[in-house]
Amino acid sequence: MYRIYTAFLLLVIATSGSLLAQESTSLSVGRLIEHDLVTDSKDVFDIELESEMFVFGYVDQISVDVIVTILDPTGKKLRSLDGPGRGPEYFQFNSDDAGTYRIVVTPFEDETGDYSILVEHVDPRATEAQDRVDQLMVRYDRDTSPGVVVAIVEGDEITFQKAYGMANLSHGIPFSTETVTNIGSTSKQFTAMGIMLLANEGKLSPDDDVRIHIPELPDLGHVVTVRNLLTHTTGYREFLNLLSMGGRVLGEGDHIDREELIEIVQRQPELQNEPGAEWNYNNTSFGLLAVIIERISGDSFPNWMAENVFRPAGMNNTMVRAHVGEIIPNSAQGYVPTEEVGVREARDISASMGAGGIYTTVADLAKWMRNYHTADVGGRAVIDAMTTPFVLTSGDTTGYGFGLFIDEVRGLKRFHHGGADTAHRSTFVYYPELESGYIVQSNHSSFDGSIGDEIADAFFGDYMTEEEEDIPDEAPTDFDPESYNPEDFDVFAGRYELEEAPGFILTFSRRDEEFFTQGTGQPEFPIFPTSDSTFVLRVVEASITFHRDSDGKVTSATFHQNGNHLAKRLEDETAAPDLSDFIGRYFSEELETYYDIVLEDSSLVIKHRRLDDIKLDHTKENSFSGGFPIGTVEFERSEDGAVTGLKAGNARTRDVWFDKLN
Repeated sequence: MYRIYTAFLLLVIATSGSLLAQESTSLSVGRLIEHDLVTDSKDVFDIELESEMFVFGYVDQISVDVIVTILDPTGKKLRSLDGPGRGPEYFQFNSDDAGTYRIVVTPFEDETGDYSILVEHVDPRATEAQDRVDQLMVRYDRDTSPGVVVAIVEGDEITFQKAYGMANLSHGIPFSTETVTNIGSTSKQFTAMGIMLLANEGKLSPDDDVRIHIPELPDLGHVVTVRNLLTHTTGYREFLNLLSMGGRVLGEGDHIDREELIEIVQRQPELQNEPGAEWNYNNTSFGLLAVIIERISGDSFPNWMAENVFRPAGMNNTMVRAHVGEIIPNSAQGYVPTEEVGVREARDISASMGAGGIYTTVADLAKWMRNYHTADVGGRAVIDAMTTPFVLTSGDTTGYGFGLFIDEVRGLKRFHHGGADTAHRSTFVYYPELESGYIVQSNHSSFDGSIGDEIADAFFGDYMTEEEEDIPDEAPTDFDPESYNPEDFDVFAGRYELEEAPGFILTFSRRDEEFFTQGTGQPEFPIFPTSDSTFVLRVVEASITFHRDSDGKVTSATFHQNGNHLAKRLEDETAAPDLSDFIGRYFSEELETYYDIVLEDSSLVIKHRRLDDIKLDHTKENSFSGGFPIGTVEFERSEDGAVTGLKAGNARTRDVWFDKLN
């Protein structure tokens, strides 16, 4: 289900143009090369490729965590990989053009140690869709790897399905097309259908106050409706992120009781936003929807869903897992990579019903996919409601209906939802105009989700338009970079904070006639003018547009990469605060937990008995950025300047108050 947090990494680790002149080592298929990395080093490997080739290999991280970056013959970044800290870091890519491709290996966070690199395959890129899937799955197609299953649905038929790897490594059970897997948040559309079936029966309305059905939920000053639950617009705390802030280690299987969902809302002092005003992905909401179904029906959520949703859809191999220890015949065990033993077994996240927790097969999901066309379950009005994007109170459209994302990709309308439990990964994509789609299920927590796009291209690319480069409208095509006056950049220099990732700062600077940008915790990259207010990065496909207000003052910038991301300009700091002011013990009554903030190596560090230490980087005034599960920290002071407490937050849970005790 669950992306427990969102890592908003815009400026991906890449390499500068200077690498084109750096000394390199030649690679060839089957040649194992052993190397060691030292601090600030980069190892560069060349491989000569013809056009339209498929390359697969890995870097074995023997005693060092590495970042692997792939460059094409022009120096453009194709991929940047930073997965497990030890063991194989797999890479695969296609050569569009003939030439010298580079694989750059750099240490993560200045680590040092030994590694080896091996290219296993260099083959012509498959032209048949089925053969292309085989190439894409080569990493998982082995008896030592967790597995994956792929299905292509066209009309009312599965026209292709194939499984790779293992469903259970302990017992040597291969993954098959009949293997039952955890689909994580892909489950949300089924919960939404359950709610709408009850609405059809007149037992509830999407516009009901949630407290009609769960009266023990608190009145937080605004009416939260069932529709808000369905569309992630409630303002409630997201329970997985919140409990992680309190020290629950979900990746290690820490138990969560379902009653805690209600208790979390009861302890919340106020809504994070007015209902309907903001979209913020929220597993709490769908957990509460499952409670509503149980209270209205008088039946357990697993039983009611089986009788009213799964069986009517012909999904006879689908069930809700009520408890993480429940036996599910023919199911895949989930696995996560480790530094010590390759992969280990992982437990599902508990209290997942409603938000996740459904186990099913690709054949059953294909039947469900067909229902978006036939509307046999629910009826056309329900399907239309589920697939209509919600409109916020501001008038902006969210791109999310009831338990489904709705968008357009390469000219095709798309209904889709992914899923991620602790170890399982799921992709469900339906193109209503084609009455077709694809399904990918895996029990490998490091499954490469981008493979889904390549599967879509292989089977449905003929119906899609070509992807267009994201170039800001303000950038003229006839601009001469040589005409740009370097001093004109000085009005843009400064720090800008991303609105969708508080604490993530983009810093822009000039050194003589060169211009640079740097994201929080990332390397500095050069940028190049494309107009008097737009700049482009050449090491990644990204650009920046600076904006002025009516008085001509530069107040914000938009970062263009996989969408448009607004960043507000921060006022220049006059002086950094005295860090010793913030040292002490803090307590949150809402979370019932303590944070100790200490000073180590001239930096503030949060310590908690169940969490790894979190280093805080200063962003502005009394604000700092950290790392999951405590992404942002803002200290508050009394009128006399004394620190009284802090507000902690992350992507989905904000402003959790901690009193300063000493």
